[in-house]
Amino acid sequence: MADSKKTLHVVQVKSYIGYAETQRRTLRALGLGRIGSSNDLPDNPAIRGQIFKVKHLVEVTEA
Repeated sequence: MADSKKTLHVVQVKSYIGYAETQRRTLRALGLGRIGSSNDLPDNPAIRGQIFKVKHLVEVTEA
């Protein structure tokens, strides 16, 4: 499974203020919390689902 080796580089580009509490918690679960913070995460369905929930707050590139 070569796909399990892929990673996603996720950067928070917008504040969570004014959005649902669950979206703030999702950002924290992704290892983010401030504008400009970033994290490299494994490319799997669980992470992609979390990113989809906060797609308006983050920018994603394949690493």
